Amino acid sequence: MLSDEKRTMLPTEFIQKSAAIVGKDAVLQDPALMLPYTRGFRYGNSSAFAVILPGSLLELWRTAQLCAAADMIIIAQAANTGITGGSTPEGDYDRPVVILSMRRLKGIHLIKQATQAVALPGASLFELEDMLAEHHREPHSVIGSSCIGASIIGGICNNSGGALIQRGPAYTELSLYAQLNAQGELELHNELGIELGDSPEEILQNLENRRYQDSDIRNEDKAASDREYEQRVRDVDADSPSRFNNDGRRLYGASGSAGKLIVFAVRIDTFPKPEREQVFYIGTNHPQDLTDIRRHILQHFAELPVSGEYIHCGFFDLAERYGRDTFRIIDSFGTKRIPAFFALKNTVDRLCAKLPFMPRFFADRFTQCCMNLLPSHLPAFMRSYRERFEHHLILKMSDSGIEAARDYLSAFFRKREGDFYACNQKEGDKAILHRFVIGGATGRYWQVHHKDVGDIMSLDIALKRNESQWFEQLPPELDAQIEKRLYCGHFFCHVMHQDYILKKGADAEAIKAQLLAFFDSRGAEYPAEHNVGHLYHAKAVLRAFYQSKDPCNALNPGIGKTPKGKHWTDCGC
Repeated sequence: MLSDEKRTMLPTEFIQKSAAIVGKDAVLQDPALMLPYTRGFRYGNSSAFAVILPGSLLELWRTAQLCAAADMIIIAQAANTGITGGSTPEGDYDRPVVILSMRRLKGIHLIKQATQAVALPGASLFELEDMLAEHHREPHSVIGSSCIGASIIGGICNNSGGALIQRGPAYTELSLYAQLNAQGELELHNELGIELGDSPEEILQNLENRRYQDSDIRNEDKAASDREYEQRVRDVDADSPSRFNNDGRRLYGASGSAGKLIVFAVRIDTFPKPEREQVFYIGTNHPQDLTDIRRHILQHFAELPVSGEYIHCGFFDLAERYGRDTFRIIDSFGTKRIPAFFALKNTVDRLCAKLPFMPRFFADRFTQCCMNLLPSHLPAFMRSYRERFEHHLILKMSDSGIEAARDYLSAFFRKREGDFYACNQKEGDKAILHRFVIGGATGRYWQVHHKDVGDIMSLDIALKRNESQWFEQLPPELDAQIEKRLYCGHFFCHVMHQDYILKKGADAEAIKAQLLAFFDSRGAEYPAEHNVGHLYHAKAVLRAFYQSKDPCNALNPGIGKTPKGKHWTDCGC
């Protein structure tokens, strides 16, 4: 254990020493300035003692050492785009909380002829996508979380899933991270497969400044992506889900660590970009039609789809109205503008919070009023399909799979009442973008209507691969307490995103318990890809993994509803 002398550092001394490492302007204590870091993208709005923004990997290392010496709780935060609040404080703690934000720590190194990349903590998915474009390659995810500026390392630490069927959950066994040992001392572990030196200072500076040669990169057998996923997702008769966060097969080093380590870099695979792509938009009023399509394609197609995104008509309508601003920004300016848009909104919210006469959620409500004046942004064929069909599937195929899908769907719908539409590139891009503005649309709806409805509950569920009754039918007594049930998901993986807007006055915790019990009865796993955050209980496998990585319970304590006290004791917080 650290000596008592090291544990009696005064708060003012800690701030002074932090400023000496990162600079005075990179240490925040004003609650208004800390708000973008203490409030989650969709969940979580607690407080912290300080937010520190290191400007180099060495500054991050030294700041983390200082936090350990001062007995501070560390929340290592990448882009703060998580859905379950796993990178923001929640409730009370038994020690002061310091958020170490990685936003300034940019950097991506393409290695091995761009077949792999080394990403630093602040590197985003869309930055990697841009870098790979000239090499005709792609990252693990290409839209979805990438459209809100999600970080690469954040995806790895949370085993994020993504929409791309051929690539599975974000995963690597190659990383560089710091771990707090049982004595409260910070240790640096270089499992990156790159020779960078011996001391932490040497390793971190050589990495950040790319002072290494090709000969220093070892071609290890360790995986830099989930190489087994294609075989797993094709097993449509398996009585278990294809991917979920509590899956012990995909907990390794930084992968799945969820803030229990301080990750400085990850090494990941990149993927060839298809020569041709085609989006088919499918509509039906019968869930069995989509079941039959999924099973046939996964079992019999030589080439898996790129993606297959399901949207129920309720979510279609809500996203069409409450996701208009995000849709229009991405459609007109690309994903690069989204972080700036959120930063501007946070600034407006921060200023409005200082004015007692301003209403809650002013920025979102004002934006929505403006969007309501505009016509629909969706292609005519999508609006027509919405009028005709309850269930929608956006199927994206590539290369030889395009003709296979066209022939199969043509034959399939000659005998069924549904239909499919072959999109041109612009239409296909809009259809996929509509699916991926859904995540923020639910929050916008609630901000506009929060006086009239109850809480929002956003759950991501991994259904069994052999599940035939995938479209949810809730027990009547549970359904009666819900104002809106909203469904979408990565259909071929059977990962469903289900948002519930409760009726005013409904007991959110009781309803959540009933929902989770209902999922348990169906053999589903949860969460599927957003990680436990502060919304779900970490099951035994995941909890044991967390404890092995953070025996002091000083990094992101309480994650997965685990104890918050030192050394995993229950502090009553």
